[in-house]
Amino acid sequence: MVIRDERILLIGFEEHGQPFYEIPGGGVEDGETLHAAVIRELREESGLSGEVVGEVARVWKDGRREHYFLLHAEGAIGARAELDNHGGTPTWIPVARLPTTPVWPRRLAWRIAHWHATGWPARPAELADSINDLQAPCTW
Repeated sequence: MVIRDERILLIGFEEHGQPFYEIPGGGVEDGETLHAAVIRELREESGLSGEVVGEVARVWKDGRREHYFLLHAEGAIGARAELDNHGGTPTWIPVARLPTTPVWPRRLAWRIAHWHATGWPARPAELADSINDLQAPCTW
């Protein structure tokens, strides 16, 4: 997760005429550390270079655990043709709008807005996220 000027970097998609967003990320390649994978995925999906600040959350979905890190990043978003983000568009969304923006993982999006305003957790939060309705209102 990259936050600049009160905005978070998300990858935007459209399905059935409706927008939705995901936090940039991907898999770990053979011989790669989690931190190296985070930096590589950030570069591939956005063109930004960065460094890991810390792990914020672990989200369980479909029997696997995904790791979410806060990053400090520099540079500008790269040209869309040069990015590898499955046809998505990197975009900056105000952090305060996360609770009402269709973002997956949904429960994490709600917490990012809260943590950004009140302070990041000292240890990574463990979350399960099976919400498929990305319009679901914040219920926690």
